[in-house]
Amino acid sequence: MQFTPMNFVDNLTYMGLGMLGIFVVIGIIILVTAALGRIFGLKG
Repeated sequence: MQFTPMNFVDNLTYMGLGMLGIFVVIGIIILVTAALGRIFGLKG
């Protein structure tokens, strides 16, 4: 096993894209949930 710190720096791009994807999916879920709440507006 070798310790190469440059590999970590090179992988930051992929980690950033993965986190961005997670935030986009969470945002879409929030928007769909809010839209469904307005459309079907269950008051109880």
